[in-house]
Amino acid sequence: MTSLDTLLPAPLDLDGYRAGTPQRAGALTMVPLWGPERPGIVPPRSGLKLKRVVGYGQVELHNGAREGVAIVPLHLGYIQDAAQNHALCSSALLGAGQTRRFDDACCVQAGQGGYLEGRDQWFFVLPVELRAKALRQRGRQDYAKLWPDISELNRAYGLPSRGHLEQILSRKRATLTQFQSRLELLPGQLGALFFVDGRFAGLELAPDPVYFAEMWMALVCFAYGVAAWHAEPERTPAEAYDAGSLAELRAELARDRAARQTEVASWLPAPDGDVRVVEEERYLDLRLSTMTGGGLAGQVVSEHGRPVYASLFADR
Repeated sequence: MTSLDTLLPAPLDLDGYRAGTPQRAGALTMVPLWGPERPGIVPPRSGLKLKRVVGYGQVELHNGAREGVAIVPLHLGYIQDAAQNHALCSSALLGAGQTRRFDDACCVQAGQGGYLEGRDQWFFVLPVELRAKALRQRGRQDYAKLWPDISELNRAYGLPSRGHLEQILSRKRATLTQFQSRLELLPGQLGALFFVDGRFAGLELAPDPVYFAEMWMALVCFAYGVAAWHAEPERTPAEAYDAGSLAELRAELARDRAARQTEVASWLPAPDGDVRVVEEERYLDLRLSTMTGGGLAGQVVSEHGRPVYASLFADR
């Protein structure tokens, strides 16, 4: 399992990207990705800041870098105590020093007053169970538009049926954040394939390793960790290798690794030509597009036809 260019939708040119050895933590499997880097993109935590919430469903973000374009991660959200938590329904491109208001943001905490401020905040990415729904809501100005879906998710997970995403993200945070240590972020890694309970969940690509490292916790713990936590299997004792020497142990490990790679490769979605691509915005040579169809949804930032950033997930 090394090349990706023939395994995922044709509009996404993944030639030059390679996959590493799968890692597993409970129901969550992560396959690290390496590939071409695109320098000069402002990372999301150190360069992109929530400036303020103008009103419910209206969020201002600021690219604080003196130079470089900021790619707003798809379904980025912010949590702050005693304030109405918000998430975005789309990605975006912000020039150096630019402040932009998003009027189609969604509140993810029904009934909580107060506005987020640019302090004491931490960011997340919407759980994969909500992402296709949120993407379909982009452009619609209604701060409560995701509350029914959040209520349904809470009910499915045995929690009170309310439009409060913090019931999962905040109250289960100690459990969810274990995924960032149970899975290893590798040197030079700039992307990952995620699978939950043996099914494809998402593909994430960043412009460079710094950007991806700043997204690591938000993706592993919240975007994909929530579904993995819910599907966490009962732990069973590991079987010992039947090896009588170091050489035999190495051979057993190699066979086990190869079998694991073959299994995970079979979980990838089959290529589907019925994928629709709609360009949303441009900044210089960067193009932000939405991709839907073939059981996938998400957004891609490309430059001269090559992906710079991508966040694609299963649309079930």
